[in-house]
Amino acid sequence: MGRGRSETSALSGIGGRRDMTTTQNSQRPNACCFCWCCCCSCSWNEEERRRRRRKKQIAQDNNKMETIPNSEPCTKASVEEMRLWSQSFDKLMRNPAGRNVFREFLRTEYSEENMLFWLACEDLKQEINKSAVEEKARSIYEDYISILSPKEVSLDARVREVINRKMQEPTPHTFEDAQLQIYTLMHRDSYPRFISSGIYKSLVHGGSHSSSEF
Repeated sequence: MGRGRSETSALSGIGGRRDMTTTQNSQRPNACCFCWCCCCSCSWNEEERRRRRRKKQIAQDNNKMETIPNSEPCTKASVEEMRLWSQSFDKLMRNPAGRNVFREFLRTEYSEENMLFWLACEDLKQEINKSAVEEKARSIYEDYISILSPKEVSLDARVREVINRKMQEPTPHTFEDAQLQIYTLMHRDSYPRFISSGIYKSLVHGGSHSSSEF
């Protein structure tokens, strides 16, 4: 019940919002086993993965998730640039074209919300208007942090508590810890599969690809 109450209090500091349930899903772990220190590579248990994937797949199949925004505008990456993406996750994420391709791959795994959350945090960090910061922070919270959202990202209890405190007075860096945790999760969980995927291999070998803008 603590998480439901903390979500409500996190948003009440910057204006009213719809009532949120105070009933915690009994199947959710109290704290994620995911550790984002460099020496640890543990992840969510398989039952949690299957549950979340089913939940998101049903939402997408029923067309109940919001319309997917357009890809980031960017110039087409050369084959040489694409090959650099396999050298490090940082090189991939620093390249707008690389982020677009990776985002397409995440969509096939029903985990696109990780990239959307990361991009939303990047956008928030560029905002300087206080009212706009509060509005964007509320939107990010409702879309990616709330347990009611089908696009909820996987964060541990400590980071969620930090967010709930910071939401009383949002700043451009309210989600900084969460953004780092999701970045690390994408790096360790999704990136290795992306490098081995047909989507990436077809690009670096000069094959045709449905998304020609990459």
